[in-house]
Amino acid sequence: MRFIMLLSLVCCLFSCKAQKSLAGEEIEDLVLVAQDGYSGVMEYDAMAIRDTKSLNKFYSQINKTRKPGLPVPMIDFSKEMAIVVCLGEQRGERMPILSKTTETEDELTIAVELTDLKTTKNIEATPILYPFYLYKMPLTVKSLSFQKTGW
Repeated sequence: MRFIMLLSLVCCLFSCKAQKSLAGEEIEDLVLVAQDGYSGVMEYDAMAIRDTKSLNKFYSQINKTRKPGLPVPMIDFSKEMAIVVCLGEQRGERMPILSKTTETEDELTIAVELTDLKTTKNIEATPILYPFYLYKMPLTVKSLSFQKTGW
């Protein structure tokens, strides 16, 4: 009986609903499209991309040192937009959690929190990464602003 209770407690803690962001509410239909451990961007940056030309420009930057380069994802910019989060220099694997903090008629503020995916106790053995994450979401005419939370 104890085992079943412990197992159900562990399942609840690791379910998707239990890992909600503390900063704000979930962004509807936000989908992670691509990610990689090297972006070539040395400092934190977050941006909204609303056209194919801007997405191709971002991918040309991250593919400068890759042969062959990463393929550019297909996004229908008539219905969707992209959000790119470059974390800059990171020790160990971390992943951003995006959530909506405030929304007005003209602006949507998105909180960017970090979660640790893998950490090692030996700091010298921890890899240095420059990751990026590409999300897509429904198109909005509102301006987006990004706020680092808990860094």
